[in-house]
Amino acid sequence: MLSKYDVSGPRYTSYPTAVEFSDDFQNSDLVNAIAASDTDDLSLYLHIPFCHSLCYYCGCNKIVTRHKEKADEYIDYLCREIDARAPLVSNKTVKQMHWGGGTPTFLSKQQISRLVDKLKSAFQFDPNIEMGIEVDPREIELDLVDHLYQVGFNRLSIGVQDVDSKVQKAINRLQSTEFIIDLVKRAKKVGFDSVNIDLIYGLPHQTTTSFANTIAAVKNIDPDRISLFSYAHLPSRFAAQRKIRDQWLPSSAQKLELMQFAIESLVDMGYEFIGMDHFAKPDDELAKAQCQGTLHRNFQGYTTLGDCDLLALGVSAISAMGQSFSQNVKTLKEYYQAIDGYGQPLEKGIVTNTDDVIRAFVIRQLMCNFRVDKHDVEQRFNIVFDDYFADDLQTLLVFINDGLLVNDNNAIVVNAKARLLIRNICMSFDAYLKTKLHQQRFSKVI
Repeated sequence: MLSKYDVSGPRYTSYPTAVEFSDDFQNSDLVNAIAASDTDDLSLYLHIPFCHSLCYYCGCNKIVTRHKEKADEYIDYLCREIDARAPLVSNKTVKQMHWGGGTPTFLSKQQISRLVDKLKSAFQFDPNIEMGIEVDPREIELDLVDHLYQVGFNRLSIGVQDVDSKVQKAINRLQSTEFIIDLVKRAKKVGFDSVNIDLIYGLPHQTTTSFANTIAAVKNIDPDRISLFSYAHLPSRFAAQRKIRDQWLPSSAQKLELMQFAIESLVDMGYEFIGMDHFAKPDDELAKAQCQGTLHRNFQGYTTLGDCDLLALGVSAISAMGQSFSQNVKTLKEYYQAIDGYGQPLEKGIVTNTDDVIRAFVIRQLMCNFRVDKHDVEQRFNIVFDDYFADDLQTLLVFINDGLLVNDNNAIVVNAKARLLIRNICMSFDAYLKTKLHQQRFSKVI
């Protein structure tokens, strides 16, 4: 059954997905979408593209360099983008901020302080703001955690991926597990509210035996949250992945074993299984949100703050403002040229229509809560669910026949064993996939 469903498909961090973005979308469309937005809450995302070294598995937008001064120039331009965007959201309060990349901790303490000060002066920050940052544990000292906390960060996300030395060598990411344990202890000691670690299954040379050591290390690291991602091997798109030989990779069956082993082990360890790829301690906000049916999903993954507009800053960053999605240019050269030439770096986007909004809500309910209350959808959007989605519901029959979900008059409910295939189920409601023109542009579901 899993082989049957192991097709390419979106991760649905947005609907419509980024492949539908068009360069017909103009800066005026973004301005209009912000003006028409009905929320006063804002989430900020900053993309810091620099990395000290190249991890072969990575598909992120990054620039590998050892020259710290390059970040000074980037921050100069980032400040200009902040100056262009901040007045558009002067009525909004920033409830959440996340720095991703690349490697945000490529920045020096002074550069981090400069950027935080600029953001705090440009935007209105909530006193109880969530401030998160992604950390590469290979190129930092322990006291960086102290500095991050002093400038306002209260959430850390640490890239662990795998602790096995053979796997680490194959992906060009050698790092100390002991240092990661010390880093997490230090973060909790200085006052961080939450620490997340990233793990990846499907990497070269991984076996259930070797991955058992990684899962055992998780217990010693003791994070509040865990993100368990599937390695997407797309060497035709990401040149660095060509360093990873196909024969080093686990087979589809072995990859599935790794995933199943990790899920069962983490649940046995006491973590709640959140969405399709996250885990959290039972007292964590993510676990509580899933229990209450208020979990949300955006470009950063699962979150508790679903009603925020998302303003993304920096090269390749994707915003979700009002009824629009938009993305900045993807290379550093284009980013600098766009800001010099136009004062802002927007490249493409989409204005969502009513059908997009309805389908996005249904897909989000499935991705987050594994259930869609038909009456709730009908009341929100003034539709008759079964009539509106008549064609889409026909495509659910294959899942129903395989015992993966139940569709009755009141709700669509995904069975527990089918949550690993939730992306497939969501694809039934994706109007853009009906043409099947874009499926080859997505990673495999499993």
